Amino acid sequence: QVQLVESGGGLVQPGGSLRLSCAASVSGSSFSIRAMGWYRQAPGKQRELVADIATGGSSNYANSVKGRFTISTDGAKHTVYLQMNSLKPEDTAVYYCNADVILYGLTARRAYHWGQGTQVTVSS
Repeated sequence: QVQLVESGGGLVQPGGSLRLSCAASVSGSSFSIRAMGWYRQAPGKQRELVADIATGGSSNYANSVKGRFTISTDGAKHTVYLQMNSLKPEDTAVYYCNADVILYGLTARRAYHWGQGTQVTVSS
């Protein structure tokens, strides 16, 4: 019922920029999205939060990306973007979109949903 589709990954040189997008779609139920975010997982490492943003607009960043990455959403709050500037080789990872969604039916069900991931490689 909940699908997150990511795009925008690729290969970039150190110091370059990329913009990731993640569009959420929900079928069969009314819903609300409480927050969306981006996580990343490098080979041999645990998945870590990169940035997230709540429906009220408050955002949170990992210390390693502060000042370089910017998270934002569109007006309908169903798409989240991650603008990544001044990329470093250590930013290389698979980036995953995450959404905190409430589905409304006979009962309200809240769950976290994940996208399929998009590869970001920073290399010269």
